[in-house]
Amino acid sequence: MTAVTRVFDANNYLGETPIWSVAEQALWWVNCEQAAELHRWSPETGAHKTWSMPSRIGGFVPKADGGLLVVLADGLYDFADGALTLRVKSTLPPHIKLHECHCDRQGRFWVGAYDHHFPADRNAAGGSFYRLDGAALTPVICGIAVANGLAFSPDGRRMYAASSPSRKVEVFDLAPETGEISNRRIFLTLAADDKGHIDGATVDAAGGYWLAVVGVGELRRYLPDGTLDRTIKLPFSNPTKPAFGGADLKTLYVTSTKMKINPEMPGFDANGGLFALTPGETGVAEVPLRAG
Repeated sequence: MTAVTRVFDANNYLGETPIWSVAEQALWWVNCEQAAELHRWSPETGAHKTWSMPSRIGGFVPKADGGLLVVLADGLYDFADGALTLRVKSTLPPHIKLHECHCDRQGRFWVGAYDHHFPADRNAAGGSFYRLDGAALTPVICGIAVANGLAFSPDGRRMYAASSPSRKVEVFDLAPETGEISNRRIFLTLAADDKGHIDGATVDAAGGYWLAVVGVGELRRYLPDGTLDRTIKLPFSNPTKPAFGGADLKTLYVTSTKMKINPEMPGFDANGGLFALTPGETGVAEVPLRAG
């Protein structure tokens, strides 16, 4: 059995988007809301710093020229020395907030959205996955209710993405030179009797796709052909997103949420922390947002 340890008592309401900084040997992540915060923690020293955000934070990516690009509900902001500077204003209506984000292997930026009319309106799906093209967010995958599952294969030629209520993760061929996607197909589907929900994901160096299944306390690793390779049970019920880190990229960090998703599940009271395990695979270093 794989040992899973709470490594930091983050007390997050909605922890998300863990990213390991190789340069700093530190883990960054966000608390999306209640309160909106950006976090950085050093496993070696235990040093922890938090920056308050002026609105809901969906995620961030490191930038090749230093600092971060931060995703707030209403736009993309450059972040340096604690200060935010608007780069791209969202043109979406207020109830559709920018959310899950990541850079592909070429340093191209992608971000999804969260339609907050869901779940009251089960058909709400006004968001998209967007690609940042210059100073514009280009909608690429439409009909998104809650963007999740975003990840890129180690060779940069595959993109994974999901709208969580659909209960499936899709995979696309990605042209590294242009960022165009094609050959849309289903990668995995949660069974009808599965009480879990699709949340964040990452990949390992062998191409395994690691999915956080929120509500049932599981990480599931899928092979590139979509076959379920193994399931790791967690001591908390609401994992939100995994990320490989540590000096050798062999530690898998996992954020969590206190949202009331299947609150009757074992481990619900342990949610909100930052956890770690060593599953045996090696991660892929993050590619920063390319300059320009």
